Amino acid sequence: MADQIGKGEDFEKKADKKISGWGLFGNKYEDAADLFEKAATSYKLAKAWDKAGSVYVKMANCYLKAESKHEAASSYANAANCYKKVSPQEAISCLNQAANIFTEIGRFNMCARYFKEIAELYELEQNFEQAIIFFDRSAEFFQSEESSSAANQCRLKVAQFAAQLENYNKAIAIYEEIARQSMNNNLLKYSVKGYLLNAGLCQLCKGDVVAINNSLERYEEMDPTFSGTREYKFLADLAAAIDEEDVEKFTDVVKEFDSMTKLDAWKTTILLRVKQSLKAKELEEDDLT
Repeated sequence: MADQIGKGEDFEKKADKKISGWGLFGNKYEDAADLFEKAATSYKLAKAWDKAGSVYVKMANCYLKAESKHEAASSYANAANCYKKVSPQEAISCLNQAANIFTEIGRFNMCARYFKEIAELYELEQNFEQAIIFFDRSAEFFQSEESSSAANQCRLKVAQFAAQLENYNKAIAIYEEIARQSMNNNLLKYSVKGYLLNAGLCQLCKGDVVAINNSLERYEEMDPTFSGTREYKFLADLAAAIDEEDVEKFTDVVKEFDSMTKLDAWKTTILLRVKQSLKAKELEEDDLT
């Protein structure tokens, strides 16, 4: 390990020296970039990820000076892969640089990919506000490249986090729009009931029974088969329990559905919020009587 770090440092010093020396037509920057690459390889073998990331950033700067933007963006991406192991914030910074350069040269698919990686790093940090921003950005670029499936994967993440942050209207709009799109695709039709269920659960969080029932009617119009599904019955029964302000009935409906179709963590969180809201109403009414 120490031997590889020593090798890396030698290559890095040679590269730095090359930059400060004379060179024709930017060749010194390309020569320095080659030496930085060798340094990065040595550092990676030694698992010195911080040093490897730093050298890739130097390499990116060389390529920018040599006006090789594609190589510069790729170097930033390599730096990010090293920094991911030691410093998520540095990784995010490098991915942002890579994405911005790819935007300049019109490689929108690469921009989309790197913005998605940034969003996923923010997700790991549980910084959902920033994750939403970058999943949104990624979706826009995927859509511009007509990668609708990849765009929708990002939008579904936006909906998930928007609901977690109690921005239910944003989440509902996304789930309903993706359900609408999926109705026109034979391969995706099977997913529609899941999207409508998620949209309906977000409606429940808003606590407006009239709006919930109106939504169920709209979902039936959107997908005539929806009213025959367990997901529809689940939402309708929950809406009835909310209308009756019956916490016990609400709990029984959730238990019954969960025994047949295991509820994931997101749905469980949303349903707990609705139940807590229902309990609070029940306590209010008890206080008044």
